Amino acid sequence: MSLWVLGLNHQTAPVDLRERAAFDGEALPRALASLRALPEVAEAALLSTCNRTELYAVAEDAASLTRWLDAQAPGLQAYLYQHQDSEAVRHLFRVATGLDSMVLGEPQILGQVKDAWAVARQYGALGNRLDRLFQQTFSVAKRARTDTRIGANPVSVASTAVRLAQESFTRLDESTVLLIGAGETIELAAAHLSEGKVKRLLIANRTLAHAQALASQHGGYALPLDELARHLAEADVVFSATAAREPIVGKRLVEDALRARRRKPVLLFDLAVPRDIDPAVAELDDAYLYTVDDLERAVEDNRRSRREAATAAEAIIELQVARYMESQQASAHHAPLKRLRAFGDGTRDELLAKARAQLLNGRPAEEVLEQLAHGLTNRLLHPPTAALREAALSGDAELARAADRLFPEKPGYSHPATNHPTVTPNDADPAP
Repeated sequence: MSLWVLGLNHQTAPVDLRERAAFDGEALPRALASLRALPEVAEAALLSTCNRTELYAVAEDAASLTRWLDAQAPGLQAYLYQHQDSEAVRHLFRVATGLDSMVLGEPQILGQVKDAWAVARQYGALGNRLDRLFQQTFSVAKRARTDTRIGANPVSVASTAVRLAQESFTRLDESTVLLIGAGETIELAAAHLSEGKVKRLLIANRTLAHAQALASQHGGYALPLDELARHLAEADVVFSATAAREPIVGKRLVEDALRARRRKPVLLFDLAVPRDIDPAVAELDDAYLYTVDDLERAVEDNRRSRREAATAAEAIIELQVARYMESQQASAHHAPLKRLRAFGDGTRDELLAKARAQLLNGRPAEEVLEQLAHGLTNRLLHPPTAALREAALSGDAELARAADRLFPEKPGYSHPATNHPTVTPNDADPAP
């Protein structure tokens, strides 16, 4: 079986397609179970973020994985990329290091890769091969960030959005900012806004306790999500990143807020996939809506400043990919030896247990030892003897040559079955 990666990301598919392929919450374990149940799939993991959905699998072919993904979100095949074996390893290393991110070198993706590994492990979708690959990935990402400046002054999508807000028509120290959600992206936005000395911070979340916990850290005010309509008009800037499957900020809601604000502009950042804010909001005068795709252009300067560090990180990854593949090849070569050793150990343990039982039952030690020796010899030699006999009948000279290398003839020795001494007349029995 081969190692495969199938997926789509911010470079291959727009946000409306990516959100159809997103797996989150209870959908992720169900998807893993469905994927792992395929007869062609031995191991699997799913990485699903706002910018990518990727399927990692040890499987017979990519076709079954493509069919499965198309069944989950029809119409995505034209946007999918796929990588096999060493290319798959390289892709995962680059993703975890932040080299394939919208914001080059952003640190959040490594945590998301770890989460994907942990969930797949928790639900029994991982085997030894994928588990070792992910463990190696974490080591490679750590080394790349330690040995290069790819992680220096990290810039996340959240911090990029905050920077855009600071550079827009509003000043944070004179503005009210509304955060919708309480996950990692919103936590990062709250931290950056707090550093920017935002005048007033409102945090709305479906679970009020989570909003209260975040608000207490940054001096904000917590709101239940069902009070969003009452407070939206107070916000000069809105950041939204929830796990909702449908938009929670509709066009009508923003229209009402703008009317209450007497057409004072509002800046909205939709950092969620699937989207939290109805795209039709962008049609409204005085409402300025940015999605995660819009931020792609805003972070180009960041990419240019990190290209040199990225080059160094790519070199580290290339070296680590080569080492990983060498270790996999060595492991594959050792597999027959491991099977042979296991067969020998198992045979020995089984016959030794029988011999001990016979001794305990009072059978003579010499008889037990002789039976043990014959039994062990016969058991160990039966598979290769049968294989050599079959090879001789089929004309397979390769196996015979391999046997000669494995069991070279020792000088002065021949098998007892063919070691018949020459009988001289003096040695012969007398004629009757």
